[in-house]
Amino acid sequence: MLNDDHFIEGLRSGEKTVLQEIYNQFFAKVKTFVLQNKGSLSDAEDVFHNALIQLYIRLKKRELVIKSSFEAYLFTTCKNLWRRELNKKRVTKSKVVELEDKETENAFALLEQEQWELYIKKFQLLSENCRKVLTLLFNGTSYDEIVDTFSYSSKVVARQRVFKCKAKLTKLIQEDAAFSKIKKL
Repeated sequence: MLNDDHFIEGLRSGEKTVLQEIYNQFFAKVKTFVLQNKGSLSDAEDVFHNALIQLYIRLKKRELVIKSSFEAYLFTTCKNLWRRELNKKRVTKSKVVELEDKETENAFALLEQEQWELYIKKFQLLSENCRKVLTLLFNGTSYDEIVDTFSYSSKVVARQRVFKCKAKLTKLIQEDAAFSKIKKL
């Protein structure tokens, strides 16, 4: 966590040596992700740069609390930006795509990041069993495997457990004041 604080404070102050450290330590992972997902080196550099700008803006606007590591937070931000970029590139003949300016794009990315942070915050409030069940489900684990992992009596029991956990998570998110703020945007 001490290293995370070093990165956060360096980014907040715009310290060039820290920015270089961040680039040296974390860019390779982002580059690999973008290249494996239909991107180029230039795309990876743009995504990484935009993510750092977003984090800088957030650090200037308010205190940023990172529940995981700085690396995980930065990588998630980069993944979200790249997925948004891929979605923009999907063009069909019957659909007209409007070009967005960078400010609008950054605003949407910040909103998406706030949604992600709220989700993670509320996910951590679930019981350990619910977190494990939902993590398996979200990672594509079949109900048969969930039954085996938790020694449930049947798939019906596993589905009921998943339903209750999702309902609890949804309720926690919707009861948070941040949800109302995000929803209005």
